[in-house]
Amino acid sequence: MLVLFCFFFLQVLPDLYLGNFKDARDREQLARNNITHILSIHDTAAPILQEMTYLCIPAADLPTQNLTQHFKESIMFMHESRLKGEGCLVHCLAGVSRSVTLVVAYIMTVTGLGWQDALAAVRAVRPCAGPNMGFQKQLEEFQNTQAQEFRDWLRMEYKECPFDDEEHIRNLLAQSAATNGTANGEVLTHRRSFDT
Repeated sequence: MLVLFCFFFLQVLPDLYLGNFKDARDREQLARNNITHILSIHDTAAPILQEMTYLCIPAADLPTQNLTQHFKESIMFMHESRLKGEGCLVHCLAGVSRSVTLVVAYIMTVTGLGWQDALAAVRAVRPCAGPNMGFQKQLEEFQNTQAQEFRDWLRMEYKECPFDDEEHIRNLLAQSAATNGTANGEVLTHRRSFDT
């Protein structure tokens, strides 16, 4: 089995970063990226740095762990920090499975992309991203049953969205496709309608 290690947190969307437990303690890197909010999801998630605003979700990296129940609060936390122009770091222990699942759910909500394309966009900047099979099934179920409802809720709750996240994601996917030699038309295969 090939294991890809990611040593630094990376920007997935403007003001939204994905990383690991070590990144969440790196004050210099956090300050350099204007990160004021940390979403921590792992077995013993708890606030670490006094100056940060936290959302801590205790959750195991097991296929049977229900992460869907945390999607709404996670999406709100990420979105509100971005609306303030403040950076948000989402992390678990390795920055591979739990945190990636929450970021993929957020991308699905703000862009209308399906889970596979949202995950491909995350992998374009963080190649080690790999939610476990149970989390992948939860993302697929979210796509099929709740994603549109969450998009509608986000639009009603926060009105106009100042971000062009869909364009940002399309650029990430196009860059990844160019690097990997994939034709542009093969990239966005699981698009869901964002328009009402």
